[in-house]
Amino acid sequence: MSALVCVARIGAAHGVRGAVKLWTFTEDPFAIRRYGPLLSKDGKRQFEVAQAREAKGHLVATFKGVTTRDEAERLNGIELYVPREKLPATDEGEYYHTDLIGLAAVTTDGEPLGRVVAIQNFGAGDIIEIAPPKEATKGPTLLLPFSNAVVPEVDIAGGRVVIALPREIEGENEDDSPSASRPGESRDP
Repeated sequence: MSALVCVARIGAAHGVRGAVKLWTFTEDPFAIRRYGPLLSKDGKRQFEVAQAREAKGHLVATFKGVTTRDEAERLNGIELYVPREKLPATDEGEYYHTDLIGLAAVTTDGEPLGRVVAIQNFGAGDIIEIAPPKEATKGPTLLLPFSNAVVPEVDIAGGRVVIALPREIEGENEDDSPSASRPGESRDP
């Protein structure tokens, strides 16, 4: 089976007839109906959307075979997946996270940085997470903005991303402290 991509998460039961809140991760929330059966993460369970309507920030949906509130409550929290090949092609400069996971990360000079392990978004934009190379001692992952400035090249066919490491933000040192200069006195940069 090809890589699975998470397209939705089932929320709380809605009403008494088996409906659930459905949080979709697709550009068009109703696209989940076009992908065919939706799968659980392990691929062992299938879900087919019978009906869906828009609600505030989510869908209210029913699944075939789910007709009671009790059945709907047992589905709460299940993430729904589809095989990668069922998703539409991406535009230039757009990627599915699953296509990036596992790619080698190298600097603009070709030095290995590690492997892409995740694309995160904590609310301020996408962040690429890179684990250090296996040869390196175990260490923390590197978290960088997933922007054109920091990731100028994504080569899925070549299996790598190129990273332009940003300059570190230097902390204050004694020369930068307010007591290091008097008002009106300039300091060399």
